Amino acid sequence: MRLTIVAVGQKVPDWAQTAYDDYAKRFPPELKVELKAVKTEPRASKTLDNLLAAERQRIEAVIPRGTRIVALDERGTAVTTVALSARLTGWQLGGDDVAIVIGGPDGLDPSFKQAAHERLRLSDLTLPHAMVRVLLIEQLYRAWSITVNHPYHRE
Repeated sequence: MRLTIVAVGQKVPDWAQTAYDDYAKRFPPELKVELKAVKTEPRASKTLDNLLAAERQRIEAVIPRGTRIVALDERGTAVTTVALSARLTGWQLGGDDVAIVIGGPDGLDPSFKQAAHERLRLSDLTLPHAMVRVLLIEQLYRAWSITVNHPYHRE
C-alpha cells in the first residue's frame, strides 16, 4: 500500500521538515509514505472560490486514479489513535492506495471535501500548517505501530 500525504503549501520551517522526515523514514517498505507538496494559489485579487478551485486542480493532478482520498477537515470525523490504527488496517486490507490531503491557508474546496471517501479531523484546535504535517505523520506512524504491536505506542 502506498500512503501519500498531499499538502498545499511548499515551504515549511526546518524543524518541521526534520520532524516529518524522522517519522517518514521509520515506516516499513510495505507501507511506503510519500509527501507531495502542491503550490498555494497566489492570494492577490482572486475570490476564495477561485483560489480553492485552483488548488483543487493541483491536488487532483498529483493523486493517481483509483486512490482512496481522505480529506483533513475541521468538521470531519474525530478519531482516536486506536481508531486511526483500525482505519489504517482497513485501508491496507482493502488494497487501495490512500491519499490524505491537507488544505492550504483557506482549507479545501468544499466540493473536493464532499467527494472525498472520508473526512477526518486531527484536532479541535487550530494548528499551524507545518505542525499538521508533523502531527499527521506521527499519528500515522503511531497507528502503524499499534497494528504490528510495536512498543512505540503505550495505552
